[in-house]
Amino acid sequence: MSVFYNVKKGATAGIASGIIIAIAVIVFFATKPAEKYSLSLDPFIDQQSLVTNTHVTVQNTGIEPLTNVRVNYGGGSKPDIIPVLNPGEKQFLSPPANSDLQEVTVTTDQGVNVTKPYRSAPKMVGMMGS
Repeated sequence: MSVFYNVKKGATAGIASGIIIAIAVIVFFATKPAEKYSLSLDPFIDQQSLVTNTHVTVQNTGIEPLTNVRVNYGGGSKPDIIPVLNPGEKQFLSPPANSDLQEVTVTTDQGVNVTKPYRSAPKMVGMMGS
């Protein structure tokens, strides 16, 4: 009886170890950036009755640095230029006053080109600005 119990216990431990290793491999490859050059762009606008709050978040999601990251806000405003954005680095920017607040375009020396419209938070009843 004890031999069968030890074999069953060993098989269970082996299966559990295999599952843990499989999960670790999946997590490792799922979190590792696949692209050499890529970025995340998040233009945000919060329009309230008295004031409009805006910000733009740019993050290097690739595995190589991005150079001359040009953030164009539209409307004839002067773009922001980030000389170097290292992998994983994130910059928070404020659009200039004369921006049209419709969309933001980001380009880099490496050929990355991303354009996104501003997103806004949903308005909730009873909250300021709703």
